[in-house]
Amino acid sequence: MLICIILQRGMQSCSVRYRSRQEASRFKKVFKLRILIIFFLFAGLWKSGWSQSINYKDLFGDDWKKAVAFEKENRNWIEPLLTKNHISYPLAISIIFPELVRYSALQDKMEITLLKTLYVNLGEDYANFSIGQFQMKPSFAEIIREKAPAVLGRRSGITFKNVSDFDDATDFRKSIIKDLEDPKSEINYLIAFIMICEKNFKTSLKDELSEVKFLATAYNFGIDKTETEIRNMIDKKFFNTKLIKTENYSYADVSLFWYKQYMSDM
Repeated sequence: MLICIILQRGMQSCSVRYRSRQEASRFKKVFKLRILIIFFLFAGLWKSGWSQSINYKDLFGDDWKKAVAFEKENRNWIEPLLTKNHISYPLAISIIFPELVRYSALQDKMEITLLKTLYVNLGEDYANFSIGQFQMKPSFAEIIREKAPAVLGRRSGITFKNVSDFDDATDFRKSIIKDLEDPKSEINYLIAFIMICEKNFKTSLKDELSEVKFLATAYNFGIDKTETEIRNMIDKKFFNTKLIKTENYSYADVSLFWYKQYMSDM
């Protein structure tokens, strides 16, 4: 009788251990399944939303198309100038491309005659506004003229006159307005800008996409800012193409979008 009891308890103990192993195995399977479900849900969200960039080509529509048309129509004279100064064509165009879009959107809506008069007579403190196809500001042009001699060699073929070369400051400011109204003069400012950034920030040492974003931000935010200030502005959203501000976008992101499209089409 005692032996039967001992055997029965032994079998019950084995049964309990077996069930425990089964439950542990089942728990592990359920745990793994839940992990897989969470992973696929996360991956789905990431694919559908978090990593999806804005399609600026569709967003800006006709204004984007006009900007692309300008780039294609003027490449025949812009690219040789950039090549002469050892500057990548897609890099340079990516820097100004958001402004080409903005110019297309605003050119029929802006009246800047009064602003030009205010700047010529009173200076940038009274009127500092975007001019021309590349949407450069007079204050930007003044900085470029001041810093360009240190980076432009004789072979560049680019020279700028500074305020000391004029008898009157108004004539100096008139010359800036004249330059910024002509894309063939504006490109010289862009070339000098890229060279100044290379001297100050060693931009060519950055990886390809980082260089695009940094230079685009410096162009839009200010060449007179520190490297840290420019880096901190890269993802900030201040760019728009409306007279009345609505939704803003990252200038660097728009530049990078064009750059990637251009490179993928090569």
